[in-house]
Amino acid sequence: MEEFENIQEIIDRLTFTDDGMFQAVLSDPEISAELVERLLHIKVDHVEYPELEKTIAPFYTTKGVRLDVYLKDSNKIIDIEMQCYPLKDPGKRTRYYQSMVDCDALLKGEDYSRLKESYILFICKHDPFRDEDNKPYGLPCYTFRNACEEDTKVNLDDKTVKVFYNSSVYEKEKDERIRDFLYFVHTNDSGKDDFSSRLSAMVEKLKANKKFRSDYLAMNLHDRDIMERARQEGISQGIRQNAVENARNLYANGVSINLIAKSLKMSEDEVRELARDIVPETQSVSLHAE
Repeated sequence: MEEFENIQEIIDRLTFTDDGMFQAVLSDPEISAELVERLLHIKVDHVEYPELEKTIAPFYTTKGVRLDVYLKDSNKIIDIEMQCYPLKDPGKRTRYYQSMVDCDALLKGEDYSRLKESYILFICKHDPFRDEDNKPYGLPCYTFRNACEEDTKVNLDDKTVKVFYNSSVYEKEKDERIRDFLYFVHTNDSGKDDFSSRLSAMVEKLKANKKFRSDYLAMNLHDRDIMERARQEGISQGIRQNAVENARNLYANGVSINLIAKSLKMSEDEVRELARDIVPETQSVSLHAE
């Protein structure tokens, strides 16, 4: 019951940038389209669907990637990510995201020549880029397109764009509409911006919505169960590793296999296997003689 009450309190404190709330707000196609148009300066003719927390894993042996919000119009694919914590390896991360987005399209029968324009958009609360001295570059926006080093007028024209917004320096953004939005992301204060005010109102409406609260509660209880199982497995693995190290040390100091097995609750075969690993190849020892 106490855990249930704690999650209910967490729901009451949710903001637009929190995991779960961000996806829920952007499940509104009009909101998704307006956000994209404001931040990417492109026109979205319609939103086919916003698919929340889409997981792309094209082959069972590959590492999949979960996208916060993944939407398409007739000629664009856009992945929108909210990043509340410092972003590690932004370049490699977007490279992988891009490859998964492209594979997802190709696996549905698209020829590579017909790939749509693709945008990977990160909205960050911390500066995602730092110099060699670990000092943030301090730009409110970083936009990347593939161009030729020898002549920057030559563009690869692969129809891919990666954009990172850094809300921590919102005051440096020249575009007033974007600056107002970044201010909202960073402070949770909607100010006088109409779009931010609508986002804030949607957050409050969702927090009062019984279905949202129920879904969020179920999601968090599920996540906590997974985390607890992982914690218990980690403890078990740690105990097992300690037993292995103790068995090796005991054997190296002349303790019999039978006694090691009984003391550490291991099978004698397991101890023999460990003993083989630490006996020098030039040393002739009978592992069965006790």
